[in-house]
Amino acid sequence: MKVKQKLRSHFLNALLSPASRRLQRSASEMRRKIAGRAHVVSAFLQLDDPYSYLLAQYLPDLAAHYDIELHVYLSQALGDGFQPAPDMLAEYGALDAQRVARELGVPFLDKGVAPPVEHRRALLDYLAACAGNDDFLTEFSQALEAYWRGDNEAASRRADTGGAGQADRVIAESQALQRRLGHYNSAMLHYGGEWYWGVDRLHYLTSRLDELGLASSGQGNTRLASIRQAMHVSLPIKPPTAAKDLPPLELFVSIRSPYSYLALQRTYEIADAFGLELRLRPVLPMVMRGMQVPRAKLLYIAKDTMREADRRALPYGKIADPVGAGVERCLAVFQYAESEHKGRDFLLNAGFAIWSEAVDVATDKGMRKVTGRTGLFWPEVVAAMDSDEWRAQAEENRESMMAAGSWGVPTLRLGDEVFWGQDRDWLLVRHIEELCDTGDGILV
Repeated sequence: MKVKQKLRSHFLNALLSPASRRLQRSASEMRRKIAGRAHVVSAFLQLDDPYSYLLAQYLPDLAAHYDIELHVYLSQALGDGFQPAPDMLAEYGALDAQRVARELGVPFLDKGVAPPVEHRRALLDYLAACAGNDDFLTEFSQALEAYWRGDNEAASRRADTGGAGQADRVIAESQALQRRLGHYNSAMLHYGGEWYWGVDRLHYLTSRLDELGLASSGQGNTRLASIRQAMHVSLPIKPPTAAKDLPPLELFVSIRSPYSYLALQRTYEIADAFGLELRLRPVLPMVMRGMQVPRAKLLYIAKDTMREADRRALPYGKIADPVGAGVERCLAVFQYAESEHKGRDFLLNAGFAIWSEAVDVATDKGMRKVTGRTGLFWPEVVAAMDSDEWRAQAEENRESMMAAGSWGVPTLRLGDEVFWGQDRDWLLVRHIEELCDTGDGILV
């Protein structure tokens, strides 16, 4: 492992320790008390971001249920390295948000087939003119609703209320604030030095506010709680008969992606519960394909994956960055492991070693530890690592993933349906349930 990789790994290991998180939160709370500030939650929303629309549905409940000051900003996600495939993200995001909205019972494009993009600029200027008003959240929520319900008439009425030319300035100011606070995306909530994305991470924020005793009553808020209830799924005890006709479940992963590691075990469980053939399709990480990850994004990913690992009760937090030789050796050995019907075990063992034990798989000592656990024959492992045959398969996997409409890992594909991210396992299960539903129920 190169010196730069070692330093990065040591930094992340220190950042992700439970003691470090407790210290950061305590320090943030102490600074707040010394300054005499209220508990401020900042929301950065973007008009043409469907995840901002979904999040805005729950912000009034958040503000009403907790003793906080909610500050809402008209913002926009940063481009460049923060969004490696913005066009693909926009197309996928609308589809993904529509699926989430359906499960949450939130209306989405129910008044039109597409957002009224012709009114986008005028709506932004209208919102910019309203920024800072006491009822800004209400105005913003109504504009988001008009846009993402496809309500051209409502969008037109708001677009005609003036305020031309103010949006660029207001958005730039919000982006500058967000940069200072350390983030780059929209549909983001910030509190006490930590970031929470969309409805998917809202429960982490509410849990933190609960721990601080900021709830307005001893009872929970049913609407906020309904998000986690909607995202909870139970797997069948035995595979439903209808599942035998389903296509294979494909999982596109990267050895260097912590989200891929977090997705593995759950994906195995889903495939086995429904009796699906699982095809594992590793790809090279983005940084080994010429794309860089900005520091702010790296830091957010590190903290977010720590929370997600805790939620899934997965060991995580001692890291040895495998980028470069470590990734290449793992991809080569995976191809050999697949021929021995041990590909699943190898990926899981490699992920466990890299992300929870700081094992350097670029060394023979580290790789022997992983392959020994997997039950692979070391001389064959060495022969596999001397071969470049894996490169063509990795590139074919990448091309297949991109052709399906996804640019990053982990990506799950079942037939024509694509789900990006380890936190979309519940949507995958819902989709499989729908495909298997014969009217008699499947959870038997």
